[in-house]
Amino acid sequence: MLLRRAVALSALSILAVPSLHAQLKAAPSTRATVEVTLAPPRAQGQPAPTPLKVRIDYGQPHARGRKIMHDVVKLDEVWRLGANSATEFSTDVDLVLGGATVPKGKYTLFTLPTKAGWKLIVNKKTGEWGTEYDAAADLVKVDLKARTLAEPVESLQITLVPAADAAKGVLTIAWGTVMLSTDWAAK
Repeated sequence: MLLRRAVALSALSILAVPSLHAQLKAAPSTRATVEVTLAPPRAQGQPAPTPLKVRIDYGQPHARGRKIMHDVVKLDEVWRLGANSATEFSTDVDLVLGGATVPKGKYTLFTLPTKAGWKLIVNKKTGEWGTEYDAAADLVKVDLKARTLAEPVESLQITLVPAADAAKGVLTIAWGTVMLSTDWAAK
């Protein structure tokens, strides 16, 4: 008798779950992180040194039928490079990013699209909401190479692609039909 009740209650709880799932909706954006670990040289007979990291944490918006250039990103307006809270960029080493020196530390990334090209903005102000941009806190503005993609990218993708043989690589940003890139290297 108790076993039948337990089975009946289990069946009822299983039947109730689909209605809960029917109410769930995907959030308009997600969170994404990209990180490159740099291994300092190891001295013989010594413990391995702590790895150094270059990291980007960003709100990952999804196109969901929107035209990215015009609906979300507008020419001649600073864009937060993501969704919701500001895109965080941190580096445990001094970097050269697109030819500009970025000392180790924490920053916020923005972009500025113009007819003449795109700029990546490394801003010293951190911890703010993504739309709170203060030009007076800009550390550097770096030119980005842009190309048009044949197939659109649904979700914003930021990557740090490391080179095989050195502490350097390429930072890429792709969303919609735009792919942006610049070089980075440990200084």
